[in-house]
Amino acid sequence: MSKPELTLRLMDIHAGGDVSRIVLGGVTPLPGATVRDQMHYLRDSADGLRTLLLDEPYGIPEMSVDLIVPPSDPEAAAGYIIMEVMGYPIYSGSNTICTATAVLEAGLVPKREGRQHFLLESPAGRVQIEALVENDVVEAITCEGLPSYIDTYRETIHVPGIGEVAYSVAYSGGFYALVDATELGFSLVREEERALSDCAYKIVEALQAERGFTHYTLGDVGPLPFLHFMGPVTEVADGFYRSRSTTYVHPGVICRSTTGTGTSARLALMHHEGRIRPGDRLETVSLRETGFIGQFTGTRQEGGQTVVENTITGKAFVLAHSDIVVNPDDPMVRDGSVYHILGSRPDAAD
Repeated sequence: MSKPELTLRLMDIHAGGDVSRIVLGGVTPLPGATVRDQMHYLRDSADGLRTLLLDEPYGIPEMSVDLIVPPSDPEAAAGYIIMEVMGYPIYSGSNTICTATAVLEAGLVPKREGRQHFLLESPAGRVQIEALVENDVVEAITCEGLPSYIDTYRETIHVPGIGEVAYSVAYSGGFYALVDATELGFSLVREEERALSDCAYKIVEALQAERGFTHYTLGDVGPLPFLHFMGPVTEVADGFYRSRSTTYVHPGVICRSTTGTGTSARLALMHHEGRIRPGDRLETVSLRETGFIGQFTGTRQEGGQTVVENTITGKAFVLAHSDIVVNPDDPMVRDGSVYHILGSRPDAAD
């Protein structure tokens, strides 16, 4: 006997070219007192949702998934759990921009003309959101970037097939290797995408084999997953800078956008080098000519580190409203743990 089909309600949105698949319905309540706890449950016990929506035939690894969940913070409008090819990052700027747009478009937060403010709860904690709405269109989302800092500055590593590579490492929601694109022979144009991915793969593999990184409060957060290629920085107006940029996610994904956390990492490095002041902004420009604007808002001392406070601004575009049908008889649904959090279990009709 065939088993009943299960349905997930989705909204696909992109920011800077990176598609976030927002899961608005079809998932049962997850155990956990906080959004972070619910993320841990998904990661440890129900990773099938992530693999279902990011793998064929439903998706591709270059996408992200954001699951809307109840917040534990009474002031937050919604919680969200971020899922990517590398796992479960506790924060992402592009995913936050997409999620904030989705809660407005879905009516979870009433849309109002002009600037409005609300809170979301990510696995990293509270996130302040400012939305600009004009003629019922969400024209921009500004979200808090995580406090960011430089862990390692201008060290070198031998990378097989490349040679000696100079790198810095920032934390901005994940650990980022920051490398100079020009030193590696790149101009950061679309035609270089495959070569950038191959180069980044080798560098990240070498870094993961040589060393790990520990956050001052989170401790060991796993192997370094991100690399950010930095183009030259030019000042295009007083206190406003621009740089071509490309973010890589291990293994093998070049992001369509420059990413919010990548932009936050750049701000941390520019502050470390004494190149920006509070109030200054940096626009990072992707291979697809899309951009995010990061603003350096200040610093504070935390855990023995000088952390950079910042915001990220971008615009998201709704691509689709859809229902995904999951058939328990489908052999392409490889991880059966997904059924434990959908509306019913695959054995419901047995």
